[in-house]
Amino acid sequence: MGTGERNQEAHVSEGTTGATGGAAAAPRASVSASRASVSASRSAASAPRTLAESLRARTDDSLAALLRIRPDLLSPVPGDLTQLATRAGTRASVVRALERLDTFALQTAQVLAVAPDPAPYEAVRALLAGDDGDAEVERALPAALAALREQALVWGGDDRLRLVRTARELLAPSPTHPSPTGLGPTVAEATSGMSPGRVQEILQTVGLPATHDPVSAVAALTALFTDRTRMGELLDTAPSDALTVLDRLVWGPPYGEVSADPPPPVRWLRDHGLLLPASARTVVLPREVALHLRAGRAHRTTEPVAPAVVPLREYRPQVVDATAAGQAFTALTTVEDLLAEWNEGGPAVLRAGGLSVRDLKRTATALDVSEPVAAFWLELAYAAGLLASDGEVDERYAPTPEYDDWLELPPAERWARLAVAWLAATRTAGIVGEQDAKGRTLSALGPDLDRSPAPEVRHRVLSLLDTLPDAASPDPASLLARLRWEHPARSGPDDLRSRLAPWTLSEAELLGVTGRGALTTHGRTLLAPASGAAEREALGRLAARALAPHLPEPVDHVLLQADLTAVAPGPLRRPLAAMLGVLADIESKGGATVYRFTAGSVRRALDAGQTASDLQAFLTEHSRTPVPQPLSYLIDDVARRHGHLRVGVASAYVRCDDEAMLGEILADKRSRPLHLRRLAPTVLATTAEPAALLEGLRSMGYAPAAESAEGDVLITRADSRRTPRRTAPVPVPDGPPHPDETLLDAAVRAIRAGDTAATVVRKDQPESGRADGALPRTSSAETLATVQAAAMTGSAVWIGYVNAEGSASQRVIAPVRVEGGFVTAYDHTADEVRTYPLHRITGVAELAEDPA
Repeated sequence: MGTGERNQEAHVSEGTTGATGGAAAAPRASVSASRASVSASRSAASAPRTLAESLRARTDDSLAALLRIRPDLLSPVPGDLTQLATRAGTRASVVRALERLDTFALQTAQVLAVAPDPAPYEAVRALLAGDDGDAEVERALPAALAALREQALVWGGDDRLRLVRTARELLAPSPTHPSPTGLGPTVAEATSGMSPGRVQEILQTVGLPATHDPVSAVAALTALFTDRTRMGELLDTAPSDALTVLDRLVWGPPYGEVSADPPPPVRWLRDHGLLLPASARTVVLPREVALHLRAGRAHRTTEPVAPAVVPLREYRPQVVDATAAGQAFTALTTVEDLLAEWNEGGPAVLRAGGLSVRDLKRTATALDVSEPVAAFWLELAYAAGLLASDGEVDERYAPTPEYDDWLELPPAERWARLAVAWLAATRTAGIVGEQDAKGRTLSALGPDLDRSPAPEVRHRVLSLLDTLPDAASPDPASLLARLRWEHPARSGPDDLRSRLAPWTLSEAELLGVTGRGALTTHGRTLLAPASGAAEREALGRLAARALAPHLPEPVDHVLLQADLTAVAPGPLRRPLAAMLGVLADIESKGGATVYRFTAGSVRRALDAGQTASDLQAFLTEHSRTPVPQPLSYLIDDVARRHGHLRVGVASAYVRCDDEAMLGEILADKRSRPLHLRRLAPTVLATTAEPAALLEGLRSMGYAPAAESAEGDVLITRADSRRTPRRTAPVPVPDGPPHPDETLLDAAVRAIRAGDTAATVVRKDQPESGRADGALPRTSSAETLATVQAAAMTGSAVWIGYVNAEGSASQRVIAPVRVEGGFVTAYDHTADEVRTYPLHRITGVAELAEDPA
């Protein structure tokens, strides 16, 4: 469709609307009343003839609803209703609007695309319900048409329903773009290139009298094919093989290939006009014939009612909440374990961004989960701002400072932060390992993982779970069928939305938003509408309060055993867990966590600044059993040897007061890779880095300690590696952002005001009745005299104005004061009082009197 056609559809023929509200109330009210009166009288006189007129007849609330549903129309704010109508008819905007329709609304739009233009309500109903009628269709059709009208895809009254031109072009059948209805062209369209003689031959074959022109011939043939009685009689004379051919084409596609010498059944159909030539080797089934064979239905299956989400199993609510709470606690433990693995610096960042396949496998092994599940936990920690790259030259992943703050929160609040981040995140872990359009593998934590529909699908899946009976899990197939009915234009067997739904169910279960597949009490609190981060955080706090009673109470003790292990009978309090995590290694998890003490783990605690007496006192305080003698011996033995050797920077050196020990190190074959040499009786030097020297000596069974340049022992923390403070990744919106109510109100007032200026009636245009877009031209003296008179009488005038940047515009103003080369007036276009230099006003015209 060309630009001229769109402008013609959006062109304003008649009708005006005034602006309201603000300063200069008296002149403003007079113009508004005049515009409203004119609008009312014209609306009563005739139905809207264009989409712009239809929009002009809407209330402000209805316009705001249109802009809310189609936010792309607001960028930028249209200058008037004609611009709004033009923009609403652009291809990109119409495609986005069609993608938001449910199945029945889309089927209604498809019917309007194949119905006459304009179409009466009864014709649309008949195409959807068929000759036999359908009570469900008749009940659902008014709501479907109301939805199409609300989105400005359909306009006009029930006697003249019109689908916007661009939508008709997108949905109407054509050889290159088949209609979802499976219908072909009409008889008139299919015979447009046919010779008049051939049309007369068809009339003669079907027993109709000849006509004097092709138009009446086509009309007679169309009347035959739409007459159920006569069409039935014609088909009764058809050979059975011919009916078989029609059966193959009736539900589409309506095109078929034929040879130069077609078989008799095809020849019979072609001679009687039941198949018409589309090209030299192709025939098409006319739309009227197909509708007769379909008993008037445009669709094989009409779906006026959304499929119900079927419960699969029902549980007691207490069981669901308790199960989900256990999984929520496991989620917290998993995220902590993940980031604890990377406390001293995680894997390197790939050059193209993201985590390598090898590192993802290592992470999955460390967490004892599959690789897709490991990718989910990584992306969740990243979305919550707990994990990021450090930005160094040798870039690596590490926890963020926000992770330390997160650890200090109560468990329920930590979970709420993860759940809120997951619900709003557009990053999609499910596509990790797939390939992008260029054949590159998508990696965890890498770029190109954002999928804008993800938050909407997650929220919708949970909302559908909320419609089920309490503590009921859904049948996944029925859930997917419902989602596809709600967005058929975006759905398909392999499309993203159909894959996001099962991912959402599994991720919600992993996170503890659902339990045994059913929505939980705390998960339900996350579903309230939230327009910003602050509102989402408030919902998170409500969810945390609902979850907290179901989480296990942290314990403050462990049970020490003689085999150098400690058993935690439940989740440990944060300070105890942090210290025990440094002093011992986790051996197994489950209902109770088992820690094992080793020489390396004890040395780790000593490196962190603890002393042997500190460790003994810590264990005595937090153990319900006596400290076993083997554990005491282990701590004392490691502490006695800890720091006996000192490593510093030479590039690295080892110093020790025991010359014999240094000699022993030099003589050991395992020290050869370190390239040590004696500088003094108590000092060895090497070219290796201090960290490599420390690691090498520890692998040989020694317990060296690092020291500073001043000779002091360096105390290191196990969790010392942190990234700079970073913000969590911002979700990528699915299309333009949704406007808030303040913006909608301002936009509607601006559009109304602009429309007043664009459609104002002037005295110098008594016949056209409205402005034609050209600026008025008057002399400086005439301009000054007119605005002075308007200021004295309190009336409004129409002006042309050129601003300092050279942009021209038309405005309706009510002058209040004229002095010093400036006019101060209430500007109905801007809906505020403004001051204009008189030398920038190109001309002025008086408004016409109210014709009423």
